[in-house]
Amino acid sequence: MAARPPAKRTPPSRTPLPVLDPERHAPSPQRPVRARARRMASSMEIRPHHHAWGQLVFSAQGAVRVETQDGERGHAFIVPPGRAVWIPPGVQHAVTAIQQADLRTLYVQAGALPWPACRVMEASPLMQAVVQALADGDTPAAPQGAEQARVQALTTLLLDEAQRARPVPLGLPLPQEPRLRRLCQALLDDPGRHTDLAGWATEVGASERTLHRLFRAELGTGFREWRAQLLLAHGLTLAARGTPMGVIAAELGYASASAFSAMVTRTVGMPPKRFFAQA
Repeated sequence: MAARPPAKRTPPSRTPLPVLDPERHAPSPQRPVRARARRMASSMEIRPHHHAWGQLVFSAQGAVRVETQDGERGHAFIVPPGRAVWIPPGVQHAVTAIQQADLRTLYVQAGALPWPACRVMEASPLMQAVVQALADGDTPAAPQGAEQARVQALTTLLLDEAQRARPVPLGLPLPQEPRLRRLCQALLDDPGRHTDLAGWATEVGASERTLHRLFRAELGTGFREWRAQLLLAHGLTLAARGTPMGVIAAELGYASASAFSAMVTRTVGMPPKRFFAQA
């Protein structure tokens, strides 16, 4: 038996955080990168918003989920410590803390980094240290003298380190169709809920056959494949905390570590320990 039927769960309630005045931390040609730190309790969220500059988001501790909407293309990125998400200028995005998280945000002047689409990358210890140094020294007033030279050196180092960072294939496409969007959003909030489409049909008001067709038409994949990618992403966040494999399996609704290991191996062609070490 691959997975046990999950008990009915209450979806986690979210606590919205206000979007702080973006102009206060807006980058400029003189200061092409601005940095800030923010602590988020579990289930806190920063509501959807966008701005004219790019943004690099990572958590120094705890996992976060970043959801983006660029025209008709939506994605969800589940990001453990050690990974960062790049959001290009103008792309709508929201951030939710999966666990208590120490969020680090970089506001990057348009054109300073070359990527036109969202991506996940490694956040090396050097990158994290430079971001922290920039956040500690970021003030509304522009730096002067020796401090200005220091900020410029840190900014140059950070932009170079970001462009050298290894891309990581994390990210789930999100649908536009309202019923399928509700299903995917509920799974993002609670990955262990309903292991097949039969469990979702009544809840979202569509037949099992209709949901199957919508997955193929909107996301180009099946429910099981999409859900497997979601479970892998959540497993990665748990593994980053040193969680034992048996506990990861139970958290994600699997009856045993071996059942979870079989799913991972079937999905990515390697056992969990190897996948989590490389992802």
